[in-house]
Amino acid sequence: MPHLRASDPLRLSYAQGRTTALDRAWQLEVERLRAEGASASLLGPDSVAWDRFARRSRLADTARRCYEALDPETSAWVRAYVGGVNDGLAAGAARDERFGHAPEPWEPWVPLAIWISTHILFAGFATKLWRERAAHALGDEAATLFATDGPGTAGSNGWLVPGDRTATGAAIIAGDPHRFIEDPGVYQQIRLACPEYDVLGLAVPGVPGLAHFGHTGTAAWAITNAMADYQDLYSEQLRHLEDGRTEALGPDGVWEPVARHTETITVAGADPVEVEVLETARGPVIIRAEDEAGPTGGNAQTLSLRYPPRVRRDLGFAALPALLRARTVADIDAALDGWAEPVNVVHAADTEGGLLHRVAGAVPLRDPENRLRPVPATDARHAWQGWAETPAEPVQGFAVMANARGIASPLGVEFAPPHRANRIRELLSGSADWTPKAMADVHADTHLASAAPLLALLPAFEDLSPAAGALRARLLGWDRHMDAGSTDATVFSAFRAATVRRFAADPVFAGLADAPAGPEVFHPWLYLLPRIGYALEGLLTTSLLPALDRAGHVRAALEETAAAGGPDTPWSEVHRLAPWSALPDPDAEWPGLGGDHDCVNATSTVPGYTDLTARASAARYVWDLARREDSLWAVPLGADGVTGSPHHRDQLPLWARCELVPVVTDWSRLTKESE
Repeated sequence: MPHLRASDPLRLSYAQGRTTALDRAWQLEVERLRAEGASASLLGPDSVAWDRFARRSRLADTARRCYEALDPETSAWVRAYVGGVNDGLAAGAARDERFGHAPEPWEPWVPLAIWISTHILFAGFATKLWRERAAHALGDEAATLFATDGPGTAGSNGWLVPGDRTATGAAIIAGDPHRFIEDPGVYQQIRLACPEYDVLGLAVPGVPGLAHFGHTGTAAWAITNAMADYQDLYSEQLRHLEDGRTEALGPDGVWEPVARHTETITVAGADPVEVEVLETARGPVIIRAEDEAGPTGGNAQTLSLRYPPRVRRDLGFAALPALLRARTVADIDAALDGWAEPVNVVHAADTEGGLLHRVAGAVPLRDPENRLRPVPATDARHAWQGWAETPAEPVQGFAVMANARGIASPLGVEFAPPHRANRIRELLSGSADWTPKAMADVHADTHLASAAPLLALLPAFEDLSPAAGALRARLLGWDRHMDAGSTDATVFSAFRAATVRRFAADPVFAGLADAPAGPEVFHPWLYLLPRIGYALEGLLTTSLLPALDRAGHVRAALEETAAAGGPDTPWSEVHRLAPWSALPDPDAEWPGLGGDHDCVNATSTVPGYTDLTARASAARYVWDLARREDSLWAVPLGADGVTGSPHHRDQLPLWARCELVPVVTDWSRLTKESE
């Protein structure tokens, strides 16, 4: 793990950039190209869909605008990081056999572009496309029918234990961000020290500082996704004039000019692809009516995207160096007053007993309909009207953040089910002398509360086959833990999958069964089967679908699972890690895991489709405010992004078992392994 020392913050930012390039040159090259909408030039035709979206949504141009608006101090700090990246790229590329080309030097705005590209889909505006599709097929009242109370694709755990509940009398902050697991990993364990500060935490490769998780020695912070809604889709009416200009119909019937130009995507192994880029007064046009039949069903729509960084020319990057300088909770709170993107729930604590539980980020004030579905650009009531106040709450007992309804409820529409948050509170209530090491037991918990509504239907079934009767008895006797070695967990997952598939085949959902149309980048939000899988708990109890034979489908799924039989298989044999990689390693072997998407150990499957997990804890951390050296952390792979290097996957076995490794702060105990 990089432990860096420099004589001042600018030299330290340079060192962070250079070290990241030495360790992760391939990852930085891929992330830069994705942010610029140029990844197909390296990765081929499969990446054209993303590149088209990146260009249409003006990600790189937005990053340039945000960079140009930075204050001089933050701008110099970002430039120092980029200078380090550029000085380390050649040496980093020479370490990695995946490079068949020389990486291009970075422009100063690239870290901001990587940040935008990483989070542009984080707030789930694509869910509005699904709601529109569901409403068209099932009626307006069904727009939010498939809420899980929230989507199954984003989330995190976090908890703050005040000093009166710990063995030392000082607070402990712990948790884990849930993201798609990538190889190399999306978080980088790193320490940044200079005379002004000495901070350790989890960095996003390609971005300076420690935006999400850090410990300064006297103060610490962590975040989860607030599940806020802060991006809007507008249904646009365009007209193309004979002189080549394009106009959009705005509020009050006024035709407004549309910015229009064409860009070319270079594609490795294929012909270039031209992309017409349009931008109305609302924002960039990301979906054209002529994009096949449109993703939302019914009449095709032309949709523009309005998102805060493009409107405000601000990501909140000035908060990043301020967080590194923080000594108290008040310092962290003040720094995050300027945060913008993405919108997060924050926990913070300090050695003086200060505690913080707040939301940070930019959420526009606008008509409530904007949050649900695309809205007409011609209606002035859907214009943004300023920015919402971000809530804060006092910490009483424990503070838990797990994407459920709570502190951020006024800012969102769909949230995660309460199961993870409730389970964390239950576990924390079991002790009044918590230690950092004991937190691993919370991270590893596999209780699946969301199984209850499905299992609750089983006792009422009569005249089951002997095999189905035996399976029912087994499921009702199961402890509802998705432990790695549990064979009952495997059987439950098979039963749940059969139920999901039978629900998806019901005629009531026929209008949603076709493969989605429109831009491919949005298809993951638009498939029926995973939507039912993640929303199954609510679909089992909703009154909105009286024609849906829930009990009949569950009974048939029980008989189907019983008839399939087969040997007892531990959950970890089918529930294996399946990370994303720009160039997958065909020889890689990935571990089996415990947990499931509604467990604290949130290793997400796609019920009805696969037991493999692509989304899980992208890092785990425990920040001890009594003694920073007693803090713990782990990432899914390792510190080095080069395949085959000693530290590429050396943490993987520990991470798979929910074990954490000690944070080392004594410089004399560190071994220097690189220049």
